[in-house]
Amino acid sequence: MSTAADFQNYVLPTYGRFPIVPVKGSGAYLWDDAGKKYLDFCTGIAVCSIGHCHPALTAAITQQAAELLHVSNLYQIPQQAKLARSIVEDHVKIPGKIFFSNSGAEANDGMIKTARRFGHAQPQADGTPRFEVITFSQSFHGRTLGSMAATAQAKIQEGFSPLLPGFRYAPFNDVDTLHAALSPNTVALMLEPIQGEGGVNVATPEFLRAAAKLAQEHNLLLMFDEVQAGFGRCGHAMAWRALAPEIEPDCISWAKGMGGGFPIGCFWVSDRKINDSTTLSSVMGPGSHGSTYGGTPLACAASQAVLDVILKENLADHAVAMEKQIRLRFQEWQQHLFTSVKGMGLLLGLSIRPDAVTPAEGKTPAQTLVARFMEQGLLTVPAGPDVVRLLPPLNVTAAEIDEAFAKMNAAL
Repeated sequence: MSTAADFQNYVLPTYGRFPIVPVKGSGAYLWDDAGKKYLDFCTGIAVCSIGHCHPALTAAITQQAAELLHVSNLYQIPQQAKLARSIVEDHVKIPGKIFFSNSGAEANDGMIKTARRFGHAQPQADGTPRFEVITFSQSFHGRTLGSMAATAQAKIQEGFSPLLPGFRYAPFNDVDTLHAALSPNTVALMLEPIQGEGGVNVATPEFLRAAAKLAQEHNLLLMFDEVQAGFGRCGHAMAWRALAPEIEPDCISWAKGMGGGFPIGCFWVSDRKINDSTTLSSVMGPGSHGSTYGGTPLACAASQAVLDVILKENLADHAVAMEKQIRLRFQEWQQHLFTSVKGMGLLLGLSIRPDAVTPAEGKTPAQTLVARFMEQGLLTVPAGPDVVRLLPPLNVTAAEIDEAFAKMNAAL
């Protein structure tokens, strides 16, 4: 049987899959089962941050797999401790603690649980625990019941009611309405500094600063979802620092690019004091959270190799340089379908001009263009109905960017 037939017969149809079968990757390129070569500006949706089969990542996985794949989190895992230290000291640079998971949705669920726990430790004046988390329009935080309820997009939640209670939604980048979203139950603000799935929408520095000020004034947690935007993708190790570097959040979640293709996620909780004797990170004590596979020796060795490459090769700075290259090529591009480039670093979106694309049947304009680019050997990904995302590896070259624009031009 063919791969397509096996999918039809045996795999739940939860994805609208494109009709290609990747079998090999190297750097910024993929090959399918028919031998066709693709320039990959999707990279597993911002996952393969240092390209496919990077030698450092391959070596780390091979070496660790030959020594120890998995032990329980009942024991102390040296690779996990080393990776946690590296994330805190080399990337966040604010004292705190890490919990390792397998995905971004799990990491976000962990942040939500941390907020609930904080709401019990710091309740309302009458002793009622606070539990409500405010998230923002066009956000995307995952597809578990908790992270889906946090996602302020009705299409993601359709058919899954009743949703987990405890979330209120406010307009993204609207400073004036932020305060009005609060209630006595509110315990945290949760947002993406750069929204990926929601359309590549960048938070304004003013909005981030207003959120931080509100959190401080009302004893709320400020929680950043950097699952797609973190670890160099947006031109800085921490995406929020590219926008408002003076802010110090309480929690941050990551996944995707931190493993370079190996499944891993995590969230960080600040060590700041919430009273005279208690730190925020201590509210998540023994028994409060867990994961069988979170932070295995193999996953942590893989992630350590990826983060080491990002640091040693200055790939965050390289992402800024390649963003400039993409914006320059866009300005020179003689086409009529896209109006602008959105985003930061190498989390970028091409905004489709209204009514410029006649969609294929049952498809959005973005899906239609992604399919056309794929025919020319370029892999991209939609971000909502009217934005095409460009997510090349962080070590993409200027020549590969020129090649991508040539392929897009041929498709159009």
